[in-house]
Amino acid sequence: MIYPNINAERSRHGLTLEAFANALGVNRKTIYNWMVRGDIPQSALEKMADLFGCTIDYLLDNKHPTLH
Repeated sequence: MIYPNINAERSRHGLTLEAFANALGVNRKTIYNWMVRGDIPQSALEKMADLFGCTIDYLLDNKHPTLH
């Protein structure tokens, strides 16, 4: 996994991969591909940050856990 904070937040919020994908309006395979390839669209990152109540910087870099 390229972005451990995304998975950590998903787990912390009790979201299954299916529920996470549904919240973002995509399917599980899309989420898997993003995580393996590290190629997440900006719009999806924005949705994730809103969903988790954190910044995109936090999601992409585990050294900056700034919440907004």
